[in-house]
Amino acid sequence: MKAVPQARGRRLDDSRRAPEGVDPTVPNIARMYDYYLGGKDNFAADREAAEKMLAIGRQMGNDGREVARENRGFLQRAVRHLAESGITQFVDIGAGLPTQENVHQVARRHAPGARVVYVDNDPVVLTHARALLADNPETIAVAGDVRDPDAVFDDPEVRAHIDFARPFAVLLVSVLHFVTDDEDADRIVARIRERMVPGCHLVLSHILTTDEVAEEVVEESKKVYAATSSGGLVGRPFKRIEAFFDGLEILEPGLVPVQAWRPDVPWEVQADDRTGIFGAVGGMP
Repeated sequence: MKAVPQARGRRLDDSRRAPEGVDPTVPNIARMYDYYLGGKDNFAADREAAEKMLAIGRQMGNDGREVARENRGFLQRAVRHLAESGITQFVDIGAGLPTQENVHQVARRHAPGARVVYVDNDPVVLTHARALLADNPETIAVAGDVRDPDAVFDDPEVRAHIDFARPFAVLLVSVLHFVTDDEDADRIVARIRERMVPGCHLVLSHILTTDEVAEEVVEESKKVYAATSSGGLVGRPFKRIEAFFDGLEILEPGLVPVQAWRPDVPWEVQADDRTGIFGAVGGMP
């Protein structure tokens, strides 16, 4: 997303405002992402961890805030394309905190009546999402975890909202790099693909790393995320990310840096552009 969201009231500095079950002293990836995007729905611990990651990014010559905005922009362009192509059902797993131009807003602009399910395991996310959607019966927010996709698909509220016999899109945007075990990540995506019917689509973005990335930078990043509620962070090489789309037809332009996926302004992919967040959209034949 290009625009930085407007601030939404006071920061969540006062631990007494934390929802039940939320420890404000433990950094949370959704609230860190909110901070990257310029939001205020984050605690001091989230901001401290996010600033450490921004500093690590600067060591690599990256602007972490811009990376977050470009990743959000990829999500929005992918949803726009799918909605314009006739997809009217979206399941956003690991949705994160609401910001501007959310999935349901983009989808319904291009496919009136589109139905959206936001899934997250963070009580703060669910509280904000449900408040935002109070007057929006075509969009719901439910508790769930990417590590248990069957529980998401079999949730009675989700099944009442989404017709899984018809084409739908599953969004896994910057989620799987918090699943640190390769076998677990493969199992999760394989199970999601198994639940798809012809015409379904998978929208996925993931941190890509190569041997050229300094080992100390990787280790610093892992240490930051090891202290978060997610428990870790892992980048994967190009072929490992591409394998998540096994059995699907990857749409043009393929698996590319998120800013280069059908951009609104021209973006040329460099031959050596092999770090950052890569994304793709795959369709079930």
